[in-house]
Amino acid sequence: MTIKVVRGNPTPEELAAALAVVRARAAAATATPPGAEPPRDAWSDPARIAGQRLLHPGEASWTRTYWPA
Repeated sequence: MTIKVVRGNPTPEELAAALAVVRARAAAATATPPGAEPPRDAWSDPARIAGQRLLHPGEASWTRTYWPA
């Protein structure tokens, strides 16, 4: 990584502080805990479908199969 001072004349302490912030931000952006998966989209989560109750046939089951035109 190369950083170039374009304007001004920073002191060594100011330059070190700025560089520490840039390096910390870069490390935080690329760091992922070992074994961690990226978050799954709710649309592709199987628990979304598995949590629904299945309909069972019964005396009024014909009413649940009607699709209006």
